[in-house]
Amino acid sequence: MRTDAAERRNLAAHVADGIRRIADHDLHYRIGLQAGGRSDFHKSHTSSKAKPGGHVKIMGMRKVSLVLLLAVGIGCRRSEVRVVGVIPKGANHIFWQTVHAGAIKAGREFHFEIEWNAPTLEVDSSRQIEIVESMINRRLAGIVLAPVDRRALVAVVERAAREGIPVSIFDSAIDTDRIVSYVATDNTEGGRMAARRLGEVIGGKGKVGIIGFMPGSASTMEREDGFQEEIRKRFPQIEIAGMQFGMADRAKAMAETENILTAHPDLAGLFADNESSSSGAVQALKSRGAKTCPLVAFDASDQLIANLRSGAIDSLVVQNPFRMGYESTRAIGLKLAGQAPLAKIDSGVTLVKREDLDKPEIRALLRPDIGQYLR
Repeated sequence: MRTDAAERRNLAAHVADGIRRIADHDLHYRIGLQAGGRSDFHKSHTSSKAKPGGHVKIMGMRKVSLVLLLAVGIGCRRSEVRVVGVIPKGANHIFWQTVHAGAIKAGREFHFEIEWNAPTLEVDSSRQIEIVESMINRRLAGIVLAPVDRRALVAVVERAAREGIPVSIFDSAIDTDRIVSYVATDNTEGGRMAARRLGEVIGGKGKVGIIGFMPGSASTMEREDGFQEEIRKRFPQIEIAGMQFGMADRAKAMAETENILTAHPDLAGLFADNESSSSGAVQALKSRGAKTCPLVAFDASDQLIANLRSGAIDSLVVQNPFRMGYESTRAIGLKLAGQAPLAKIDSGVTLVKREDLDKPEIRALLRPDIGQYLR
């Protein structure tokens, strides 16, 4: 139930008046019973042919009416709580769960509820569009979105803007300026960071391969571009042998990694630009015992961190998903409060090597305390 302030006041007054009438009605009835008979008021409401126990039914109806009126009043008060929708690319990975925790923190600060909804598959732009459309139709106060595809989500985001619903974008860019803020990792710099690390580790020469996410995903395309640009600029003796896509599927990423290793048995190194591709790539390397092909991976999970500690992964390029969720949701809070959020916020990117794992600041980055928000 969504009403403006005047309608809510009128409805509240109507509910209060109805409750008073029921209470007065009940009081008259009880006074009549105590006097040994029925008041004129109650005689006018009962028939001489009423069945024994009829007054019990009337009393029951009064109680039901009172409960219903109270429920209406409570429902209207609940409707005053603003709801902001947060739509990530997926929900299962710890990265998105950490984004969720950050969004809840911002929601608490600005006193609105978070409606969290995500497609089952991280490549499903059609499902994302359906979720956004539903939130617009239900007139949510704002929308926070990590678009699966930078073009496919444009129309629905622009519809939200036309209808007065502010949209904040996080993680991946979108091809429209009808948004209030964009919060993300500097993904191009993250790709460059990975290139510098891999180039140094393999001595500045040899063949390298890339295991990407999917075509059309802005964030990972920026990582791939940054990686390739930095390799060509800093390491002219390194050849990029090929790039394959895991399509958010660890098994497919593993198969694509094995294909590159088969096609280039002299491969000197690998870069995987997201969690699922990184997980598939490291499994392929471990299954082949390819210890001479270092992997620089992007993102973090318990398994990837364990592989970094064991040496199966050379290093991780790590984002800050908690800050990403917090800042993108906070931008909506500021907008709703009549303030102007920053148009673009860099949520940060860090290269983590095995020797860094026990540093307090790296432990906090890799394993933030999200339990207090996701209970």
